[in-house]
Amino acid sequence: MLQLVFASNNKNKIKEIQQLVPTDIQILSLEDIGCDVDIPETADTIEGNAILKANYVTEHYGYACFADDSGLEIDALNGEPGVYSARYAGLQRNDEDNMNKVLEKLLNESNRKANFKTVIALNMNSEQHLFTGIINGNIINEKRGTNGFGYDPIFVADNYTTTFAELSMEEKSSISHRGKAVKQLISFLQNA
Repeated sequence: MLQLVFASNNKNKIKEIQQLVPTDIQILSLEDIGCDVDIPETADTIEGNAILKANYVTEHYGYACFADDSGLEIDALNGEPGVYSARYAGLQRNDEDNMNKVLEKLLNESNRKANFKTVIALNMNSEQHLFTGIINGNIINEKRGTNGFGYDPIFVADNYTTTFAELSMEEKSSISHRGKAVKQLISFLQNA
C-alpha cells in the first residue's frame, strides 16, 4: 500500500481526494504524520505555494507527499483574489467575508468571468511533478447553495446553471479544478 502525505489538514479536501484515489493508495494528513505546523504559504503564485508545502513535508518528514494550492481568479479584478483567495478579506480566513468582498468589488461590473485554478505539486522518488486544473465560469450576484466551501456559492461553471455549492461532492469533483488536477495526479500514480 502506497502511503502518500497530502500536505493539508483541511478535512473537506482530504475526503474529496481520498474518494478519488485508487484504493491501494492511502492518503495521510499532516495530522497523521504529527505535523502541526501551519506551513507558510509565502509564494506569490499558486504554483509556488503548492511547491513550498510539498517541499516542507519532504524535507522535514521524508514522506512522498503532494500539496495543492487553489485560487479564484477574476478577470475584472486582474486575477484577484488569486493566491490570496483564502485570506482575501483578512487573516481570519472567513468564507462569508471573502465572498462579500468579491461581490462588493463586482457590484457594477458586467464582466464576471472567473476561473478556479488548482496546482498540485508531487514529490516522489526524488522528483517533483506539477499538475494543473482549471475550470472557467462566472461569478453570480448572490450566494446559492450550502455544499462545498470557499467561493463555491458564488461560482457557476461554464455550461452550468447551478453554483458549485448546489452540486453534490461527486458532481463537483467530476468537473472542478481540483478534480481535474487530482485526475492528472492519479493517472501519473497509476503509471508510476
